[in-house]
Amino acid sequence: MIADRPERPDERTPLPPLADDAPFPAAPGHDFTVRRRTLLALLVAAIVLPCIYVAAMAYSDLSAREADATDTTLRTVRVAEEHALKVFDMNEALDARVVDLVRGLNDDGIRASEPQIHEKLDAIGGGYPQVAAVSIFGSDGGLLASSRYSPPPSVSIAARDDFTGIRDGRVIDHVSRVMQSQVSGETVFNMGVARLNDAGAFAGLVSVALRPGYFSSFYRDLLGPDSPMSLGLVRSDGTILAFDPPPRADASVITPRSPLGAALLRGTESGVVRMHSTLLDSNVILAFRRVGAYPVYVTCAYRTPAIWAAWYRHLSVLIISMFTPSIALWCVIWLSLRRLAAEEEAWERWQAEASMRRSIESAYRQSRKMEALGNLVGSVAHDFNNLLMIVSANVQIARRRGAAGFERELSAVERALKSGQSLTRQLLGVARKQPLRNETIHVGRWLPAARELLRASLGAKVSLVVNVDDDVWPVLVDVAEFELALINLAVNARDAMPNGGRFTVRARNISFRPDEGLPLDGDFVHVMLEDTGTGMPPDVLARAFEPLYTTKSKGTGTGLGLPQVFAFCERTGGLAAIDSAIGAGTTVHLYLPRSLAEPPAQRPSEPREESAQVQHGLNVLLVEDNDEVAAGTEALLQMMGHRVTCASDAVSALQRVEAPLAEGEHTPRFDLVLSDIHMPGTMNGIDLAEALQGLEPELPVILVTGYAEELERTRNADVRVLSKPFDIALLEKMLEAIREDRQARAKRDHDTTLQSPRA
Repeated sequence: MIADRPERPDERTPLPPLADDAPFPAAPGHDFTVRRRTLLALLVAAIVLPCIYVAAMAYSDLSAREADATDTTLRTVRVAEEHALKVFDMNEALDARVVDLVRGLNDDGIRASEPQIHEKLDAIGGGYPQVAAVSIFGSDGGLLASSRYSPPPSVSIAARDDFTGIRDGRVIDHVSRVMQSQVSGETVFNMGVARLNDAGAFAGLVSVALRPGYFSSFYRDLLGPDSPMSLGLVRSDGTILAFDPPPRADASVITPRSPLGAALLRGTESGVVRMHSTLLDSNVILAFRRVGAYPVYVTCAYRTPAIWAAWYRHLSVLIISMFTPSIALWCVIWLSLRRLAAEEEAWERWQAEASMRRSIESAYRQSRKMEALGNLVGSVAHDFNNLLMIVSANVQIARRRGAAGFERELSAVERALKSGQSLTRQLLGVARKQPLRNETIHVGRWLPAARELLRASLGAKVSLVVNVDDDVWPVLVDVAEFELALINLAVNARDAMPNGGRFTVRARNISFRPDEGLPLDGDFVHVMLEDTGTGMPPDVLARAFEPLYTTKSKGTGTGLGLPQVFAFCERTGGLAAIDSAIGAGTTVHLYLPRSLAEPPAQRPSEPREESAQVQHGLNVLLVEDNDEVAAGTEALLQMMGHRVTCASDAVSALQRVEAPLAEGEHTPRFDLVLSDIHMPGTMNGIDLAEALQGLEPELPVILVTGYAEELERTRNADVRVLSKPFDIALLEKMLEAIREDRQARAKRDHDTTLQSPRA
């Protein structure tokens, strides 16, 4: 099918002529679908595979970093656990030495020996940086001796949790909470053991005060500067003893609802949890271990934002290194797709032009094939015209003579005559011998105005779409034949769409250059009429323009519709072509030559003044070679009141006109010459009219014919033309006009004679 996209003539590429039976050119190396899919697959692979690789590498890297962070916390927490265990074991040994020191002494005995005990306590605990003080408390919680002061201040710890807990046998309170020392004022937590009397009853408390800062300093040195990890020392109830970096001021306890708090409550010895730390205000990977048998745990937390930050940095490098060449590859594939699209567009344009060339060349060959058939059809139609003229004339004679009782029979004959005349016109149109009345029209204005005509032909089930370019050129056509062509195509489209569909009419400008080797050359208006019907099989499409060929049922088609369209376009100077396929609808292309003349402006018709003079008959010279046609026409003219002289050929008719002139008569013997064009002999009707114009320029001539090609010469002669078979009423109007002109000319001559001066 010819593409709808308008193209400028300079965009075309000359194509080699296609053979009559050549298949449509294949596209070696132009399998655009496969190539496009291949490029798209490569593009998808070039996008998806790097993304999958980057995603896999990113996931692997993140998992490895999290695993490394977990392993680091586990190693670090083991180191911290070993350190804490040594410290607590040493403190427990110190407590045992102090207990042995005061064994067998009651509170009064300790007070009595306080100076000596103070020196020994200072010697026991003074050499350790983690020990803030070593103290001995009595059964009532009062301070009996201290390594810091001698004599000791009056201090009581009777209300402290560690004192009451040890007194009551609670294990957890052997390690106290962090507090401010009442003796030294330092921040400490205590490790205490019960002091028993000889009866094994609770006699007091021996306590070693430990500095939390010692543990924090050790953790700081262990982790190093800017470490993403944090180390802490907590009791089993979640109380924080030491932590580095220091937690928020309001955070001193691990909440039981956190994964670590829940593990401590369950008494889990060690493990790794993921949680949100309120102390650090961050998500962490946290490893914890219990310090020996003490109610104390060491924790190591690794901040996950630090893991993600390092992962993001590595991912950025990976993306840049991976996608930089990938982006270059994407650009290459994208450019290849654009180039492929341009090649496909050029290929489709080449296909459209090749299809158009095939259609035009096929239509041109069809026109040559139909030319011979047209001559035969034209000869038959001409003879049939004469028969119709005889019947029509005799029917008119019978009517004018008032044949009573034959009204119905005469009406039936007249209906048959009209059908025969219509069939004859169609045959002559197909044979290119029907006279044309060409006029210049604007297609862009005329096609939308013909919308109602097309709607009536299409019926209610078919929708009509008219799409005409704004700058469509004017064309020189016979409007009646153009309308008939559109009606024929609309009726065919309606029959091809019994269940409804769409009929589209488009018009655009198109130009053909001489070097393209096509039958058409110059500027044309391309009218496309497309339906969505069932389409034609190839064998029907090959014979679509043949006269009398039809696929319709008997009585519904004459086989002259499409031939009329083809003949109309060819006689206009253009061409018609068809594209169709089963299930793909049918598109008919009409190529009408551009007219350089502008359509004439419509002028209102001026009313004619009725003549009041008495009407007189005319002297008519009837020239007709067919005796029966001449007899019928002569009788009709006589019944109209005219006087008729008959001649059988143009030579004898010319002699009858020349005879009175040769005898010196100044007034012509005839008022009108009515002649057939096609006659035997050396002269036809047009030759006769041209000869009469040389003898009597004012003698009216009416030529009757059924051949279109004979009318070309009549345009140069001042004659009237009747298409055969003609309507009697039309002949009467012509005769009446000639009679009025003759009377007006006579009146003018008479007035001129009266006004001229006498000699």
